[in-house]
Amino acid sequence: MTPATAALATQELEARTMKKVRWRILPYVFLLYYVAFLDRANVAFAKLTMSADLGFSEAVYGFGAGVFFIGYLLLEIPGALIVERWGARRWLARILVTWGICTMLVGLVNTANQFYLTRFLLGTAEAGFFPGIIIYLNHWFPSRHRARAVARLLMASPVALATGGPIAAIFLKWNYLDLPGWRWVFIAEGVPAIILGFVTLYVMTDRPQNSMWLSNEERDWLNAELEAERQRKGKAGHLSIGQALRSPTVLTLASITFIANIGIQGFFLWLPTTVQKASGYSASMSAVISGLPFVIAVVAVLFTSWSSDRTGERCFHTAVPLMLAAVIFPVTTSADLSFGWLLFWLSVSAAAIYGFGPPYWTLPTMTLGESAAAAAVGFINSFAGLGGFVGPTVVGAILSSGYTFSSAVYFLSACFLTAGLLTLLIRRRLIRSLEKTSS
Repeated sequence: MTPATAALATQELEARTMKKVRWRILPYVFLLYYVAFLDRANVAFAKLTMSADLGFSEAVYGFGAGVFFIGYLLLEIPGALIVERWGARRWLARILVTWGICTMLVGLVNTANQFYLTRFLLGTAEAGFFPGIIIYLNHWFPSRHRARAVARLLMASPVALATGGPIAAIFLKWNYLDLPGWRWVFIAEGVPAIILGFVTLYVMTDRPQNSMWLSNEERDWLNAELEAERQRKGKAGHLSIGQALRSPTVLTLASITFIANIGIQGFFLWLPTTVQKASGYSASMSAVISGLPFVIAVVAVLFTSWSSDRTGERCFHTAVPLMLAAVIFPVTTSADLSFGWLLFWLSVSAAAIYGFGPPYWTLPTMTLGESAAAAAVGFINSFAGLGGFVGPTVVGAILSSGYTFSSAVYFLSACFLTAGLLTLLIRRRLIRSLEKTSS
Protein backbone atom coordinates (compact mmCIF):
# COMPACT_ATOMS: atom_id res chain seq x y z
CA MET A 1 0.00 0.00 0.00
CA THR A 2 1.43 3.35 -1.04
CA PRO A 3 1.68 6.19 1.53
CA ALA A 4 -1.04 8.10 -0.31
CA THR A 5 -3.33 5.08 -0.28
CA ALA A 6 -2.63 4.44 3.40
CA ALA A 7 -3.37 8.08 4.25
CA LEU A 8 -6.65 7.92 2.34
CA ALA A 9 -7.62 4.71 4.11
CA THR A 10 -6.87 6.31 7.50
CA GLN A 11 -8.96 9.36 6.61
CA GLU A 12 -11.85 7.11 5.60
CA LEU A 13 -11.49 5.13 8.84
CA GLU A 14 -11.48 8.35 10.88
CA ALA A 15 -14.54 9.72 9.08
CA ARG A 16 -16.44 6.45 9.52
CA THR A 17 -15.50 6.07 13.18
CA MET A 18 -16.25 9.62 14.20
CA LYS A 19 -19.58 9.56 12.38
CA LYS A 20 -20.60 6.54 14.45
CA VAL A 21 -19.38 8.17 17.66
CA ARG A 22 -21.17 11.42 16.93
CA TRP A 23 -24.50 9.74 16.23
CA ARG A 24 -24.24 7.41 19.22
CA ILE A 25 -22.95 9.88 21.84
CA LEU A 26 -24.05 13.42 20.99
CA PRO A 27 -27.85 13.15 20.60
CA TYR A 28 -28.14 11.50 24.01
CA VAL A 29 -25.86 13.89 25.91
CA PHE A 30 -27.69 16.74 24.16
CA LEU A 31 -30.98 15.37 25.48
CA LEU A 32 -29.58 15.04 29.01
CA TYR A 33 -28.24 18.59 29.07
CA TYR A 34 -31.43 19.89 27.50
CA VAL A 35 -33.46 18.43 30.37
CA ALA A 36 -30.89 19.70 32.87
CA PHE A 37 -31.08 23.24 31.59
CA LEU A 38 -34.85 23.13 31.29
CA ASP A 39 -35.05 22.20 34.97
CA ARG A 40 -32.45 24.82 35.90
CA ALA A 41 -34.03 27.67 33.96
CA ASN A 42 -37.76 26.98 34.38
CA VAL A 43 -37.72 29.31 37.39
CA ALA A 44 -37.33 32.24 34.96
CA PHE A 45 -40.65 31.37 33.30
CA ALA A 46 -42.44 30.36 36.50
CA LYS A 47 -41.49 33.76 37.97
CA LEU A 48 -44.01 35.45 35.67
CA THR A 49 -46.79 34.35 38.06
CA MET A 50 -44.99 32.71 40.98
CA SER A 51 -43.56 35.91 42.46
CA ALA A 52 -46.96 37.61 42.57
CA ASP A 53 -48.67 34.47 43.89
CA LEU A 54 -46.20 34.03 46.77
CA GLY A 55 -45.36 37.71 47.30
CA PHE A 56 -41.67 37.31 46.40
CA SER A 57 -39.64 40.48 45.83
CA GLU A 58 -36.97 40.75 43.12
CA ALA A 59 -34.34 40.17 45.81
CA VAL A 60 -36.04 36.97 47.02
CA TYR A 61 -36.35 35.69 43.46
CA GLY A 62 -32.75 36.60 42.66
CA PHE A 63 -31.33 34.90 45.74
CA GLY A 64 -33.50 31.81 45.23
CA ALA A 65 -32.49 31.58 41.58
CA GLY A 66 -28.83 31.99 42.50
CA VAL A 67 -28.66 29.74 45.58
CA PHE A 68 -29.01 26.80 43.19
CA PHE A 69 -25.34 27.30 42.39
CA ILE A 70 -24.17 27.15 45.99
CA GLY A 71 -25.35 23.56 46.12
CA TYR A 72 -23.90 23.09 42.65
CA LEU A 73 -20.39 23.91 43.95
CA LEU A 74 -20.22 20.98 46.34
CA LEU A 75 -19.56 18.06 44.00
CA GLU A 76 -18.04 19.67 40.90
CA ILE A 77 -14.48 18.40 41.37
CA PRO A 78 -15.43 15.01 42.91
CA GLY A 79 -18.00 14.49 40.16
CA ALA A 80 -15.47 15.10 37.39
CA LEU A 81 -12.96 12.75 39.05
CA ILE A 82 -15.60 10.04 39.44
CA VAL A 83 -16.30 10.16 35.70
CA GLU A 84 -12.57 10.15 34.87
CA ARG A 85 -11.76 7.16 37.05
CA TRP A 86 -14.93 5.05 37.09
CA GLY A 87 -17.01 6.20 34.13
CA ALA A 88 -20.04 8.37 33.51
CA ARG A 89 -22.95 5.96 33.23
CA ARG A 90 -23.87 5.25 36.86
CA TRP A 91 -22.85 8.68 38.17
CA LEU A 92 -24.99 10.54 35.64
CA ALA A 93 -27.93 8.19 36.24
CA ARG A 94 -27.81 9.03 39.95
CA ILE A 95 -27.69 12.74 39.20
CA LEU A 96 -30.66 12.60 36.85
CA VAL A 97 -32.97 10.81 39.28
CA THR A 98 -32.16 13.04 42.25
CA TRP A 99 -32.41 16.31 40.36
CA GLY A 100 -35.75 15.26 38.85
CA ILE A 101 -37.12 14.71 42.35
CA CYS A 102 -35.73 18.04 43.58
CA THR A 103 -37.20 19.90 40.60
CA MET A 104 -40.64 18.61 41.53
CA LEU A 105 -40.13 19.75 45.12
CA VAL A 106 -39.64 23.37 43.96
CA GLY A 107 -43.21 23.25 42.71
CA LEU A 108 -44.47 22.66 46.24
CA VAL A 109 -42.92 25.68 48.00
CA ASN A 110 -44.96 28.30 49.84
CA THR A 111 -42.36 30.48 51.56
CA ALA A 112 -39.11 32.17 50.65
CA ASN A 113 -37.10 29.83 52.89
CA GLN A 114 -38.67 26.79 51.24
CA PHE A 115 -37.81 28.28 47.86
CA TYR A 116 -34.20 28.78 48.92
CA LEU A 117 -33.93 25.25 50.34
CA THR A 118 -35.39 23.43 47.35
CA ARG A 119 -33.28 25.43 44.88
CA PHE A 120 -30.19 24.63 46.97
CA LEU A 121 -31.07 20.92 46.96
CA LEU A 122 -31.64 21.03 43.20
CA GLY A 123 -28.17 22.48 42.66
CA THR A 124 -26.63 19.88 44.98
CA ALA A 125 -28.40 17.08 43.11
CA GLU A 126 -27.18 18.34 39.72
CA ALA A 127 -23.62 19.06 40.91
CA GLY A 128 -20.98 17.27 38.86
CA PHE A 129 -23.22 16.80 35.83
CA PHE A 130 -21.67 19.34 33.45
CA PRO A 131 -17.97 18.65 34.19
CA GLY A 132 -18.78 14.94 34.07
CA ILE A 133 -20.21 15.33 30.57
CA ILE A 134 -17.18 17.38 29.43
CA ILE A 135 -14.81 14.66 30.67
CA TYR A 136 -17.05 12.02 29.07
CA LEU A 137 -16.72 13.78 25.70
CA ASN A 138 -12.94 13.89 26.17
CA HIS A 139 -13.03 10.08 26.44
CA TRP A 140 -14.63 9.83 23.00
CA PHE A 141 -13.51 12.79 20.86
CA PRO A 142 -9.92 13.59 19.83
CA SER A 143 -9.00 17.25 20.21
CA ARG A 144 -9.58 18.19 16.56
CA HIS A 145 -13.20 17.05 16.84
CA ARG A 146 -13.82 18.33 20.34
CA ALA A 147 -15.16 21.89 19.89
CA ARG A 148 -17.96 20.71 17.63
CA ALA A 149 -18.77 17.90 20.06
CA VAL A 150 -18.90 20.37 22.96
CA ALA A 151 -21.03 22.67 20.79
CA ARG A 152 -23.63 19.93 20.31
CA LEU A 153 -23.77 19.68 24.09
CA LEU A 154 -23.84 23.43 24.79
CA MET A 155 -26.43 23.95 22.06
CA ALA A 156 -28.88 22.30 24.45
CA SER A 157 -28.77 25.40 26.66
CA PRO A 158 -30.19 27.92 24.17
CA VAL A 159 -32.47 25.25 22.70
CA ALA A 160 -33.88 24.62 26.19
CA LEU A 161 -34.37 28.35 26.68
CA ALA A 162 -35.95 28.71 23.22
CA THR A 163 -38.40 25.86 23.74
CA GLY A 164 -38.71 26.22 27.51
CA GLY A 165 -40.86 29.30 27.08
CA PRO A 166 -43.52 27.63 24.91
CA ILE A 167 -43.47 24.53 27.14
CA ALA A 168 -43.85 26.64 30.29
CA ALA A 169 -46.64 28.59 28.61
CA ILE A 170 -48.67 25.38 28.38
CA PHE A 171 -48.22 24.57 32.06
CA LEU A 172 -48.82 28.15 33.20
CA LYS A 173 -52.39 27.77 31.96
CA TRP A 174 -52.99 24.62 34.02
CA ASN A 175 -54.95 24.64 37.27
CA TYR A 176 -55.34 20.93 38.01
CA LEU A 177 -55.81 19.68 41.59
CA ASP A 178 -56.16 23.33 42.65
CA LEU A 179 -52.48 23.89 41.88
CA PRO A 180 -51.64 27.04 39.87
CA GLY A 181 -49.79 26.68 36.59
CA TRP A 182 -46.38 27.81 37.85
CA ARG A 183 -46.29 24.80 40.20
CA TRP A 184 -46.95 22.46 37.27
CA VAL A 185 -43.97 23.99 35.44
CA PHE A 186 -41.71 22.42 38.07
CA ILE A 187 -43.68 19.25 38.77
CA ALA A 188 -44.16 18.19 35.15
CA GLU A 189 -40.64 19.13 34.04
CA GLY A 190 -39.04 17.05 36.81
CA VAL A 191 -40.46 13.78 35.47
CA PRO A 192 -38.28 13.41 32.31
CA ALA A 193 -35.06 13.59 34.34
CA ILE A 194 -36.16 10.68 36.55
CA ILE A 195 -37.08 8.57 33.51
CA LEU A 196 -33.79 9.38 31.75
CA GLY A 197 -31.85 8.42 34.87
CA PHE A 198 -32.97 4.81 34.47
CA VAL A 199 -32.56 4.89 30.68
CA THR A 200 -28.95 6.09 31.05
CA LEU A 201 -27.96 2.87 32.83
CA TYR A 202 -28.82 0.93 29.67
CA VAL A 203 -27.87 3.19 26.75
CA MET A 204 -24.65 4.96 27.82
CA THR A 205 -21.21 3.45 27.11
CA ASP A 206 -18.42 4.65 29.40
CA ARG A 207 -15.37 4.42 27.09
CA PRO A 208 -14.48 3.31 23.53
CA GLN A 209 -12.98 0.02 24.77
CA ASN A 210 -16.41 -0.87 26.18
CA SER A 211 -18.28 -0.22 22.93
CA MET A 212 -19.86 -3.11 21.09
CA TRP A 213 -21.14 -0.83 18.34
CA LEU A 214 -17.67 0.01 16.96
CA SER A 215 -15.77 -2.51 14.85
CA ASN A 216 -12.39 -3.72 16.12
CA GLU A 217 -10.65 -1.54 13.54
CA GLU A 218 -12.64 1.54 14.52
CA ARG A 219 -12.15 0.90 18.23
CA ASP A 220 -8.40 0.44 17.81
CA TRP A 221 -8.04 3.63 15.77
CA LEU A 222 -9.98 5.72 18.29
CA ASN A 223 -8.10 4.31 21.29
CA ALA A 224 -4.78 4.95 19.51
CA GLU A 225 -5.74 8.56 18.74
CA LEU A 226 -6.77 9.27 22.32
CA GLU A 227 -3.66 7.57 23.73
CA ALA A 228 -1.40 9.58 21.40
CA GLU A 229 -3.10 12.75 22.63
CA ARG A 230 -2.52 11.76 26.26
CA GLN A 231 1.16 11.14 25.52
CA ARG A 232 1.53 14.52 23.79
CA LYS A 233 0.09 16.25 26.84
CA GLY A 234 2.50 14.29 29.02
CA LYS A 235 5.47 15.85 27.21
CA ALA A 236 4.64 19.19 28.84
CA GLY A 237 5.24 17.55 32.23
CA HIS A 238 2.92 15.65 34.53
CA LEU A 239 0.85 17.81 36.85
CA SER A 240 -0.77 16.56 39.99
CA ILE A 241 -4.35 17.56 40.70
CA GLY A 242 -3.14 20.13 43.24
CA GLN A 243 -0.62 21.61 40.81
CA ALA A 244 -3.24 21.85 38.07
CA LEU A 245 -5.66 23.69 40.34
CA ARG A 246 -2.95 26.17 41.36
CA SER A 247 -1.69 26.85 37.85
CA PRO A 248 -2.15 30.44 36.61
CA THR A 249 -3.90 29.21 33.45
CA VAL A 250 -6.53 27.21 35.34
CA LEU A 251 -7.08 30.05 37.82
CA THR A 252 -7.54 32.52 34.96
CA LEU A 253 -9.95 30.18 33.17
CA ALA A 254 -11.91 29.88 36.41
CA SER A 255 -12.03 33.68 36.66
CA ILE A 256 -13.27 33.95 33.07
CA THR A 257 -16.18 31.56 33.54
CA PHE A 258 -17.02 33.08 36.94
CA ILE A 259 -17.32 36.59 35.51
CA ALA A 260 -19.00 35.48 32.27
CA ASN A 261 -21.62 33.49 34.17
CA ILE A 262 -22.53 36.48 36.30
CA GLY A 263 -23.58 38.09 33.02
CA ILE A 264 -25.21 34.99 31.54
CA GLN A 265 -27.42 34.24 34.54
CA GLY A 266 -28.45 37.87 34.88
CA PHE A 267 -29.35 37.92 31.19
CA PHE A 268 -31.59 34.88 30.85
CA LEU A 269 -33.22 34.82 34.31
CA TRP A 270 -34.76 38.26 33.76
CA LEU A 271 -35.38 38.00 30.01
CA PRO A 272 -39.02 36.78 30.28
CA THR A 273 -39.77 39.58 32.74
CA THR A 274 -38.16 42.13 30.38
CA VAL A 275 -40.27 40.85 27.50
CA GLN A 276 -43.49 40.95 29.52
CA LYS A 277 -42.91 44.50 30.75
CA ALA A 278 -41.99 45.80 27.29
CA SER A 279 -44.80 44.04 25.43
CA GLY A 280 -47.64 44.02 27.96
CA TYR A 281 -48.47 40.47 26.89
CA SER A 282 -49.78 37.74 29.18
CA ALA A 283 -47.39 35.52 31.12
CA SER A 284 -47.86 32.57 28.75
CA MET A 285 -47.37 34.68 25.60
CA SER A 286 -44.32 36.39 27.11
CA ALA A 287 -42.85 32.97 27.90
CA VAL A 288 -43.27 31.92 24.27
CA ILE A 289 -41.70 35.10 22.85
CA SER A 290 -38.81 34.88 25.30
CA GLY A 291 -37.60 31.80 23.49
CA LEU A 292 -36.91 33.64 20.22
CA PRO A 293 -33.50 35.15 21.18
CA PHE A 294 -32.23 31.69 22.02
CA VAL A 295 -33.10 30.38 18.57
CA ILE A 296 -30.53 32.87 17.25
CA ALA A 297 -28.11 31.76 19.99
CA VAL A 298 -28.24 28.19 18.64
CA VAL A 299 -27.00 29.43 15.26
CA ALA A 300 -24.16 31.31 16.97
CA VAL A 301 -23.11 28.21 18.93
CA LEU A 302 -22.96 26.15 15.75
CA PHE A 303 -21.00 28.81 13.88
CA THR A 304 -18.36 29.46 16.52
CA SER A 305 -17.76 25.74 17.07
CA TRP A 306 -17.43 25.09 13.33
CA SER A 307 -15.10 28.04 12.84
CA SER A 308 -13.01 27.16 15.91
CA ASP A 309 -12.50 23.54 14.86
CA ARG A 310 -11.82 24.51 11.25
CA THR A 311 -9.10 27.00 12.17
CA GLY A 312 -7.87 25.33 15.36
CA GLU A 313 -8.07 28.72 17.08
CA ARG A 314 -9.77 28.90 20.49
CA CYS A 315 -8.96 32.12 22.36
CA PHE A 316 -10.19 34.69 19.86
CA HIS A 317 -13.30 32.58 19.28
CA THR A 318 -13.92 32.85 23.02
CA ALA A 319 -12.97 36.48 23.58
CA VAL A 320 -14.65 38.14 20.59
CA PRO A 321 -18.24 36.98 21.36
CA LEU A 322 -17.82 38.05 25.00
CA MET A 323 -16.64 41.52 24.04
CA LEU A 324 -19.39 41.85 21.44
CA ALA A 325 -21.92 40.99 24.14
CA ALA A 326 -20.51 43.80 26.28
CA VAL A 327 -21.14 46.27 23.46
CA ILE A 328 -24.49 44.98 22.18
CA PHE A 329 -26.39 44.20 25.40
CA PRO A 330 -26.53 47.85 26.59
CA VAL A 331 -28.35 48.78 23.37
CA THR A 332 -31.41 46.97 24.78
CA THR A 333 -31.76 49.68 27.46
CA SER A 334 -32.45 52.46 24.95
CA ALA A 335 -35.71 54.16 25.91
CA ASP A 336 -36.90 54.79 22.33
CA LEU A 337 -36.72 51.17 21.17
CA SER A 338 -39.93 49.65 19.87
CA PHE A 339 -40.72 46.18 21.15
CA GLY A 340 -39.67 44.68 17.80
CA TRP A 341 -36.25 46.35 17.95
CA LEU A 342 -35.86 45.37 21.60
CA LEU A 343 -36.45 41.75 20.65
CA PHE A 344 -33.94 42.09 17.80
CA TRP A 345 -31.18 43.42 20.07
CA LEU A 346 -31.97 40.83 22.74
CA SER A 347 -31.54 38.17 20.03
CA VAL A 348 -28.20 39.57 18.87
CA SER A 349 -27.10 39.80 22.51
CA ALA A 350 -28.03 36.15 23.06
CA ALA A 351 -26.02 35.13 19.99
CA ALA A 352 -22.90 36.86 21.33
CA ILE A 353 -23.42 35.70 24.93
CA TYR A 354 -23.77 32.02 24.06
CA GLY A 355 -21.36 31.91 21.12
CA PHE A 356 -18.24 31.83 23.29
CA GLY A 357 -19.05 28.53 25.02
CA PRO A 358 -17.84 25.78 22.62
CA PRO A 359 -14.32 27.14 22.06
CA TYR A 360 -14.00 28.12 25.72
CA TRP A 361 -14.67 24.61 27.03
CA THR A 362 -11.87 23.15 24.90
CA LEU A 363 -9.33 25.38 26.71
CA PRO A 364 -9.14 23.53 30.08
CA THR A 365 -8.19 20.22 28.45
CA MET A 366 -5.85 21.53 25.76
CA THR A 367 -2.69 20.81 27.76
CA LEU A 368 -3.86 18.84 30.83
CA GLY A 369 -4.45 15.12 30.82
CA GLU A 370 -6.58 12.60 32.69
CA SER A 371 -7.17 13.33 36.40
CA ALA A 372 -5.57 16.78 36.28
CA ALA A 373 -7.85 17.78 33.42
CA ALA A 374 -10.89 16.27 35.13
CA ALA A 375 -10.17 18.13 38.37
CA ALA A 376 -9.51 21.35 36.44
CA VAL A 377 -12.82 21.11 34.58
CA GLY A 378 -14.67 20.50 37.84
CA PHE A 379 -12.81 23.34 39.55
CA ILE A 380 -13.46 25.76 36.69
CA ASN A 381 -17.14 24.84 36.47
CA SER A 382 -17.51 25.36 40.22
CA PHE A 383 -16.54 28.97 39.56
CA ALA A 384 -19.16 29.05 36.80
CA GLY A 385 -21.62 28.00 39.50
CA LEU A 386 -20.35 30.72 41.82
CA GLY A 387 -20.92 33.26 39.06
CA GLY A 388 -24.40 31.78 38.63
CA PHE A 389 -25.08 32.59 42.27
CA VAL A 390 -23.59 36.10 42.20
CA GLY A 391 -25.34 37.18 38.98
CA PRO A 392 -29.00 36.83 39.94
CA THR A 393 -28.31 37.78 43.55
CA VAL A 394 -26.68 41.09 42.55
CA VAL A 395 -29.29 41.86 39.87
CA GLY A 396 -32.08 41.16 42.35
CA ALA A 397 -30.41 43.46 44.91
CA ILE A 398 -29.93 46.21 42.31
CA LEU A 399 -33.60 46.13 41.31
CA SER A 400 -34.89 45.89 44.88
CA SER A 401 -32.76 48.91 45.83
CA GLY A 402 -34.68 51.11 43.40
CA TYR A 403 -32.17 51.18 40.56
CA THR A 404 -33.37 50.70 36.99
CA PHE A 405 -32.77 47.56 34.98
CA SER A 406 -30.40 49.64 32.83
CA SER A 407 -28.01 49.79 35.79
CA ALA A 408 -28.08 46.02 36.01
CA VAL A 409 -27.46 45.68 32.27
CA TYR A 410 -24.36 47.88 32.43
CA PHE A 411 -23.04 45.81 35.34
CA LEU A 412 -23.60 42.59 33.39
CA SER A 413 -22.00 44.05 30.27
CA ALA A 414 -18.91 45.01 32.24
CA CYS A 415 -18.65 41.36 33.28
CA PHE A 416 -18.72 40.20 29.65
CA LEU A 417 -16.01 42.70 28.71
CA THR A 418 -13.77 41.66 31.60
CA ALA A 419 -14.13 37.97 30.75
CA GLY A 420 -13.20 38.65 27.11
CA LEU A 421 -10.11 40.64 28.06
CA LEU A 422 -8.95 37.92 30.48
CA THR A 423 -9.21 35.37 27.68
CA LEU A 424 -6.85 37.43 25.53
CA LEU A 425 -4.40 37.69 28.43
CA ILE A 426 -3.84 33.93 28.60
CA ARG A 427 -3.63 33.36 24.84
CA ARG A 428 0.18 33.44 24.64
CA ARG A 429 0.50 31.15 27.67
CA LEU A 430 -1.77 28.55 26.07
CA ILE A 431 0.10 28.76 22.78
CA ARG A 432 3.42 28.13 24.55
CA SER A 433 1.94 25.14 26.37
CA LEU A 434 0.65 23.67 23.12
CA GLU A 435 4.04 24.12 21.47
CA LYS A 436 5.57 22.04 24.28
CA THR A 437 3.11 19.21 23.72
CA SER A 438 3.67 19.15 19.96
CA SER A 439 7.48 19.38 19.99
